[in-house]
Amino acid sequence: MITSFIIAGTIYLGILIFLARKTRVKEKTTSNYLLAGGNLGMLLGLFTTAATIFSAFTVIGMPDFFRIHGIGSWIFLAVADAMMVYLLIRVGIKIRLKARASDYNGMSGLLAKAYGHKFVGLIALIGVVIFLVPYISVQIKGVSTFLGAAFPEALPHWGWKTLIVAVMIIYSEVGGLRAIMYNDTLQGIVLFVVIWVIGLNCISEFGSVSGMFERVQAINADLLSVPGPNGLFTTQFYIISAVSIAILPFTQPQISTRIIIMKSHDALRRMAIGLGVFAVLVILPTMFMGMYGAILYADLPRDEFIGHVLLYDQAPAIAALGLIGLIAAAISTSDSQIFALGTELRSLLTIDDKKALVITRIFIVVFGVAALIFSILSIEHLVSLALTSFSGTALLAPLILMGILSEKKPGLLIPICTILSLLVFVLSLSEVIPGKFGLVDIRMILFSFLTIITGIEILRLKLQ
Repeated sequence: MITSFIIAGTIYLGILIFLARKTRVKEKTTSNYLLAGGNLGMLLGLFTTAATIFSAFTVIGMPDFFRIHGIGSWIFLAVADAMMVYLLIRVGIKIRLKARASDYNGMSGLLAKAYGHKFVGLIALIGVVIFLVPYISVQIKGVSTFLGAAFPEALPHWGWKTLIVAVMIIYSEVGGLRAIMYNDTLQGIVLFVVIWVIGLNCISEFGSVSGMFERVQAINADLLSVPGPNGLFTTQFYIISAVSIAILPFTQPQISTRIIIMKSHDALRRMAIGLGVFAVLVILPTMFMGMYGAILYADLPRDEFIGHVLLYDQAPAIAALGLIGLIAAAISTSDSQIFALGTELRSLLTIDDKKALVITRIFIVVFGVAALIFSILSIEHLVSLALTSFSGTALLAPLILMGILSEKKPGLLIPICTILSLLVFVLSLSEVIPGKFGLVDIRMILFSFLTIITGIEILRLKLQ
């Protein structure tokens, strides 16, 4: 496999270098460096958005999720993806109109203007930093673990982690957002191809899809129904998951920026529909991988199971391709998130554009190094923050949507309640306070609380 990996890795790295040179920004400004000129076409927009959403968690987490909890996740994935596409079109157009009517530099800056208080933008920035930096660090850790297992004598784990972060930072610093988007397109295609090749190999083990499900039925029939063998797929779970996924394009800045810089409303609509199709197609083979694991490796820990399905049970060339796909998935999401955090910080700065860009580039490195340090420390609570990243940033949705959609200037009720909700959620993840009250998940309570507060604020603005 070493030879295959070197060949595939060299080709992959060569294409990355070519794209970096092709998209390199010579004169860096906010428009061309941070916003890629603000003229994103449908096809590039589709692949770069898809690549930022579907990360290394797709390759590592989803197969294991199916293996343990069964196929019931298709219910919430189908509904949530449909909701996301609908909101992406309807709300995305309104976001574009509001952002393009102002000097848009980032969602945090846009919210500061909408509410008339800079600290509101700071709340949004702190919220995404709390959940995205651990998310990035866990991805880096996951990929380095598999590289270490595949090549135990090459580098220590911290060496692989440093190399991955270095590639992300260098690529982001050299080319800006446009380089990252071309990189995402390459990596999105690689991920799609790799995951389908491995998924089809898993099916071939049993002769057909029906043969695979017959084996699953014989081993553990609960995997083929809800609420699943562990009772996960409850109504409460579906609501929390669907809400977190559906509003993802507006609560995570690496995605919302891509919405705003689409070149037209029509390009946004077509991108959104394509994204929904891509989501279904990229998740489907992870179900095949999960069912394969449920039959052959039901009792193994996650890392050992993924090691088998990606490496040990594949031909050397496919295993090498699987590692490249895993690296691509991690980098495509992580570099976009690190870059977005730097962009969000810049949007709150009121200094000269040139100085602001220098500070932004410095903080891109700072956020990257922070993710590297966290990935090396592997603190348990950081993993909790990463695994609940979508739910955590979803708590920002009322703050963001009210600021964007309201024609009047909102008050400070929602920002204050958002701060309190973020604090309570983090404390629950740290086990300082319970994660459930009775049978009700703390996320359900917080979502309901913020929904009620948003309704009160909407009513107040209408009565003004």
